[in-house]
Amino acid sequence: MTLHTDLVERIRLRLEESFVGIGADVAELPPPDLAELVNELTLQESASVLAMLPPARAAAVLDQPTLRRRGAIVEELDPGRSAPLLEALSADQRADVLRQLDDITRRRLLPMLTPEVRTEAEALLRYPPRTAGGIMTTEFVRLRPDMMVRDALKQVRAVARERESIYACYVLDPGSGGLLGAISLRDLVMAELTQPVTEVMRKKPVTVNALDDQEVVAARIAKYNLLAVPVLEADGRLVGFVTVDDVIDVMIEEGTEDALKMGAIEAGAGDEPYTATPFWRLIRKRAGWLLVLFVSEMLTATAMGRFEEEIARAVVLALFVPLIISSGGNSGSQAASLIIRALAVGELGIRDWWRVMRREILAGLVLGGTLGLVGFLRITAWSLVSPDAYGPHWPLVALTVFVSLIGVVLWGTLAGSMLPILLKRVGMDPAVSSAPFVATLVDVTGIVIYFEVAAFVLRGTLL
Repeated sequence: MTLHTDLVERIRLRLEESFVGIGADVAELPPPDLAELVNELTLQESASVLAMLPPARAAAVLDQPTLRRRGAIVEELDPGRSAPLLEALSADQRADVLRQLDDITRRRLLPMLTPEVRTEAEALLRYPPRTAGGIMTTEFVRLRPDMMVRDALKQVRAVARERESIYACYVLDPGSGGLLGAISLRDLVMAELTQPVTEVMRKKPVTVNALDDQEVVAARIAKYNLLAVPVLEADGRLVGFVTVDDVIDVMIEEGTEDALKMGAIEAGAGDEPYTATPFWRLIRKRAGWLLVLFVSEMLTATAMGRFEEEIARAVVLALFVPLIISSGGNSGSQAASLIIRALAVGELGIRDWWRVMRREILAGLVLGGTLGLVGFLRITAWSLVSPDAYGPHWPLVALTVFVSLIGVVLWGTLAGSMLPILLKRVGMDPAVSSAPFVATLVDVTGIVIYFEVAAFVLRGTLL
């Protein structure tokens, strides 16, 4: 139940009876709350509510990045209504909505936009959606290098109403459009009116390339504690900037995607909430990876079949199979989670693989030795209390478990730590090496390690 459940029901009743009064029901809600409200409605209901709102208010709701199904809602609206709404959006949000439209709707709407807005939208649509160019806004304040501070302030006042946000002003080369420097609003206000802007600007501001991945942009803004970062083309031209609120949206999106991938669930752009996801789409998102993992786990049965004779001669070994493979899988999942997180926030790079391997070898030995010692002591204590529990050769069984846990946990930590780095090296998302995937890999190899150790330790006694 949401805070707006009662309001949702009232709106649905009004939509069934007539459209009159809907605007009054939502008049006091801020745009973010209105977006949350619209998210609770069906697609047709959402489009009806937006159509009944005043144009400026409807545009403010559509401009909210938290509003889901924006493209689908625009497709439901009459083109004569949706085109003015698109024009009222900020440049980055407009491009995001246009990307969500089907090709037919997009081709129908673009000619209905003003030439200036259409040119800007088509320019942004040329950038891949998950890059700096794909999430940037082009509505920045341009300054000439020959301006004084007073001229710059006049320029800011003149264009302020047309800009979504002004975090900084950018001084551009008049000929090439290259970035010469950046001036924060604070520095501009604090400077003397007669100072040239070239004396106030930061001459080497932090920048990103238009084709940089959005995660790189987020990391750059976080590292330098920026409110906005300018976006440059390959030739040095300034084409836009990415704001910190855009980065927050990116972090939420990437965090959701990584969480789904680490849970072996298909991730997609704009994933819907669990309760709003249609049943068969939910099945489709989960079935693919589940089938892959199921087929992979069949290798575990194959591995155990290879040691069928050993299990038949020493049934006691089968008692510890779940203990061995779960310990290896858990250690691998831990290592994978740590390394994926470190890669995501830029703490580690591909070149750090050897340092990670050395560290995880030591960690695997210590963790495996600790678990192995606990297992050894448990078997010993149980055998002293109940001598028939594990047979007369229980010391060798305990030793087998001890050595196997060291080997399996060591292998699990190595697999869990190296696989994300390997995937990043070949250009794949490290989150694909999800905990279930690592656990499945370690399960199969853990069986082999366990029975090979048992064959060596128990040869001549139980085997």
